[in-house]
Amino acid sequence: MINFIVHNENITGELECLMKDNMELLREAQKGDACFADNLGWLDTEEWANESIIGRLEEIAAQIREKADVFVLIGVGGSNNAARAVIEALKQEGPPEIVYAGNTLSPNLLNKVSEKLKGKSVYIDCIAKNFETLEPGLSFRILRKFMYQAYGAQASERIITTGTKGSLLERLSKDNGYTYLDFPADIGGRYTAVSSVGLLPMAVAGMNIRKLVKGAHDMQNYVRTQEATENPAFRYACIRNLYYRSGYKIEMLSGFEPQFRFFYKWWIQLFAESEGKNNKGMFPAASEFSEDLHSVGQFIQEGSPILFETFLKVLKPQDSLSIEPDFLPDDFGYLDNKDVRNINEIAYQATVEAHGKRLPCQTIELDALDEYHFGQLFYFFQFACYLSCRLLEVNPFDQPGVEAYKKRMFAALGKNNKQD
Repeated sequence: MINFIVHNENITGELECLMKDNMELLREAQKGDACFADNLGWLDTEEWANESIIGRLEEIAAQIREKADVFVLIGVGGSNNAARAVIEALKQEGPPEIVYAGNTLSPNLLNKVSEKLKGKSVYIDCIAKNFETLEPGLSFRILRKFMYQAYGAQASERIITTGTKGSLLERLSKDNGYTYLDFPADIGGRYTAVSSVGLLPMAVAGMNIRKLVKGAHDMQNYVRTQEATENPAFRYACIRNLYYRSGYKIEMLSGFEPQFRFFYKWWIQLFAESEGKNNKGMFPAASEFSEDLHSVGQFIQEGSPILFETFLKVLKPQDSLSIEPDFLPDDFGYLDNKDVRNINEIAYQATVEAHGKRLPCQTIELDALDEYHFGQLFYFFQFACYLSCRLLEVNPFDQPGVEAYKKRMFAALGKNNKQD
């Protein structure tokens, strides 16, 4: 189970008081606040990741894996971040290659996607809760045309859609014979990791989605039953709130495993979109160490004291690489016979010690980097974000500010003046 470590012991008393004062808030969240009932489909993994759903996803994924050279995931934000986080961290050799679309308006990148598909056996999955979102809608048009040109009437057998019941995307799917999956109506995009939205692409990429769901389910049982003092998600939410009250405006999620690169994007969206409203919330940022220690490390050590840092740490070694003695006098002889894994661990310890003298630091430890622990991470952060928003007194599940640019963009494109 995830272990949450606070490195700044001087705040323990304040943290305990804050948790004690908000025990009832925790209990309400563990039961599921009635006022958010329409957005809590993720709270119980059995609702959208039960045996029936998993079995169907595995069946569809097996068919795609057997026939596809390339699988295109069309989606933006919550529709692709979770799947991409796991797929890119736990990549497997061999087909199908996973290609991402629907997350850009760059003609350069869209042309490159099209080039990758030529001469390949292709399947696509368009994921969109709100099918009015421009990026996936535009990519789906382009790629749908490619599919019909390449496969004719058989194109429909290679097109999967994931949308909400009653949506235009569902209607298009039924009218044209596409394989249709439910995008849960009671889950916002950024909370959909453990549903068809995230699980089908993961399964197509060869991930063991049963293990991931099991990890999420185990974390669910833990954080929804543990009392305040033993609850890591509640402790994390409360300490974030404590730092926020103390004037810290940025949380930086850091780690020494580059495999977390796309998980950071998922985490950033989760907290930015959930907390950033009513002129409240901390700005979520991420750094990939040790590379970023040679850039943002300078700001952390001597810049404006506006951030605190949360480290992600994997306990079980993934690989081993011993440094052999070298015949050249390169002044790195002190590395002889040392393992790179141990060097990475020493770098982590030194960073926590150095940064901890300057700013608040904490670590979230997980035993291994695999599907099971990704499931734990997804649920841990979703539940912690839910709690953190409740402490801030903001709605964890809406995102009204996202619409501001869309209104201007759609007006400039003449959306309201033309039929779709």
